Amino acid sequence: MRNDSPQENSPPENEGPLKDLRVLELGQLIAGPFCGQLLGDMGAEVIKIEPPGVGDAMREWGRGIAVWWSVIARNKKSVTLNLRDARGQELLKKLVERADVLIENFRPGTMEKWGLGPDELLALNPGLVYVRVSGFGQTGPYAQRAGYGSVGEAMGGLRYLAGDPDRPPTRAGLSIGDSLAATFACVGALAALHERSTSGLGQVVDSAIYEAVLAMMESTIPEYTEAGLIRERSGAILPKTAPSNVYPTRGSEMIVMGANQDSVFRRLAQAMEQPELADDERFKDHVARGEHQQELDDLIGAWSRTLEADDLLAVLAREGVPAGRIFRAPDMLEDPQYQARNSVIDVEHPEFQNLKMQNVFPRLSRTQGTVRWPGPALGAHSEEVYRELLGLTAEELADLRDDSVV
Repeated sequence: MRNDSPQENSPPENEGPLKDLRVLELGQLIAGPFCGQLLGDMGAEVIKIEPPGVGDAMREWGRGIAVWWSVIARNKKSVTLNLRDARGQELLKKLVERADVLIENFRPGTMEKWGLGPDELLALNPGLVYVRVSGFGQTGPYAQRAGYGSVGEAMGGLRYLAGDPDRPPTRAGLSIGDSLAATFACVGALAALHERSTSGLGQVVDSAIYEAVLAMMESTIPEYTEAGLIRERSGAILPKTAPSNVYPTRGSEMIVMGANQDSVFRRLAQAMEQPELADDERFKDHVARGEHQQELDDLIGAWSRTLEADDLLAVLAREGVPAGRIFRAPDMLEDPQYQARNSVIDVEHPEFQNLKMQNVFPRLSRTQGTVRWPGPALGAHSEEVYRELLGLTAEELADLRDDSVV
């Protein structure tokens, strides 16, 4: 755990639950850095290691304007370091001696090639939690393959199920595979840190993108092995789960509604002023509704399209039927639930003034994490880390900069 006294010019600290941890993030793009974001959101000191002069490619990513960096690198300190240089590798080792967690998502074997693999670094710091995120994990015949999130989504089974049944597999408009692998990496890191509290020893956390996706695939494997069933694309519905779909309103807006539980369906029938539907043989229980899914959806759609969206949602809320609008960013900013819980916050930014982004989740009652600052400029904290944490002199740091080591 961290044991250095805070410096006067250090960035602001918070009372997050991980405030006593120091994390070295060597990752790039999403799969590693999102893990670092999660840890930083909960108060950990995250030192982001970036190549001198160029930095993480995420600095340039974004649609229309490059603001993604401000989110995924929030709460992190940026330090430049050339890990391909022997002197850079030695500096990293010194940082490792003072760290609790290291995150990397290079292709397997890269860290070993630089002399920075788990064997070397755990020898220097036996308590280090060494987090590795990759496409296929650190072992197996595919380990050395390049593995992007899209490939992990495909091989983990998600892509096959995404989309409409009469069209080829599609994707969500987000990097789900990368983010899932990073989230599982974060869970693994926290589990390893908890175990370290009794053993005193660190260990390697191996998070593979395809396995992170596989973990979310519900019962698709035993459905096949025990019943010979292969799930297919089903569009907006889950087959045999009804009613749960997107339904029309009197205007152009669609709403999502779920009432597949028996008691909830009875409340929906009441809302529709057709209470007899709950006792109809076709719809009386989960199995029956699944067998008559399309017929039931047609009945609900015929009713829902007689009401404006606001009126429809009010009726459903009154009867306790889960339903909601399909939100885009403007809807989120205007929604009273988002506003009441401060789900989207303003963060001071040198370029964008108050930059809006999602808050820290989940919420903790005593030690809530915070967004202390947005993604920093390249190397913004190099001076602080190298001089104050490692004790380098101004002359030593200048020499390293001249040689493009930092």
